[in-house]
Amino acid sequence: MKSGFTAIIGRPNVGKSTMLNAILGEKVAITADKPQTTRNRIRGIYNEDGECQIVFLDTPGITRPKNKLGEYMRAAALDSLADVDAALFVTDQALPEKGGDNYIIERLRKADAPIILAINKIDRIGPDEYKQAYESFESLGMFADILGTEAVSGKNVPELVTALKKHMPEGPQFFPAGITTDLSERFLVSEMIREKMLHYLRDEVPHGVAVEIEKFAEKDNITHISAVIYTEKKSHKGIIIGKDGRKLKGIGKSAREDVEKLLAQKVFLELWVKVKDNWRDSDFMLGSLGYKDQ
Repeated sequence: MKSGFTAIIGRPNVGKSTMLNAILGEKVAITADKPQTTRNRIRGIYNEDGECQIVFLDTPGITRPKNKLGEYMRAAALDSLADVDAALFVTDQALPEKGGDNYIIERLRKADAPIILAINKIDRIGPDEYKQAYESFESLGMFADILGTEAVSGKNVPELVTALKKHMPEGPQFFPAGITTDLSERFLVSEMIREKMLHYLRDEVPHGVAVEIEKFAEKDNITHISAVIYTEKKSHKGIIIGKDGRKLKGIGKSAREDVEKLLAQKVFLELWVKVKDNWRDSDFMLGSLGYKDQ
C-alpha cells in the first residue's frame, strides 16, 4: 500500500485545520475565525480502503513569535517539514508577493519533500484573479501541484488528496484503519473547551488562555471532567466568567455538548478559571500544559 506523512503548512487563519477536517471527513482539529487557533501539531489519519494511508500533521500558523509559546508554535510548524513525504502549503493570498507568505516560501524551498500548493478560499476571488494567482505561484517553479480549494464546502478536496497520493511511497500501515487521529480523549476535550472560548470571547482574551484537564473519570455511565482555564490577567478572568457566571456557563454548555458527541455518553463538566501571570513565557507552565518539554 501507499503510506506516508504530509505536513500542512501556512500562515494563521488560512484554513489549515478546516482543510484537515475536510480531508478526513470528520472533525479532529478545532477551528475558529481567529489566528493561532492551532497550537500543537495535530495528527490526522486518512485511510482509503487498505490502498493508502496518509498521516497529516496540522501545524500552528507561522507568524512572528511574541512570547515563548509563539516560539514553540513556529518551531513546531517548521520542524514538521523534516522527514515528511510531502508538504501541503495552504494559502489564501491571491499573489505570493502579498502578505506574509514569503518567509514560508523561502523555508519551503529548502525542504526535501515535494510541495503541493492549495490556494484556499477561492470562493472569495473571481476566475481572472485565480488564474493570475495560479500563474504567479507556478512561476516560482517549486510546486509539484497547484490546486484551488474551498475547504469549508470541500470543493476540490478529493482532487487535493489525489495529488498528495502520487507522492506517497510504498510503505506499511502506520495506524489501524478505523482511526482518524491518535490524540488522547483528554487532549481533544481540552481543545473543544478552548474552541468554545475562541467563539465566545473578545479577540484579545482567547490567545492568553490555556486549558488543563484535572479530572477525567467515568462513574455510573457518566464521564466526570474537571478542567482549569488559565488566563494571564485578572481582568480577563472576569470576562471569561461573565456577569453572574453566564459566559462561563455558556462556554461549558456548548463544550459539554461536543464532548458528549465525542465520548458518546453523558458528561458532567466543571470549569474553573485561574490567573497565571505571563504563563506564555513560563517554561514550567508551557511544559506542564504540553507545549514543550520541561
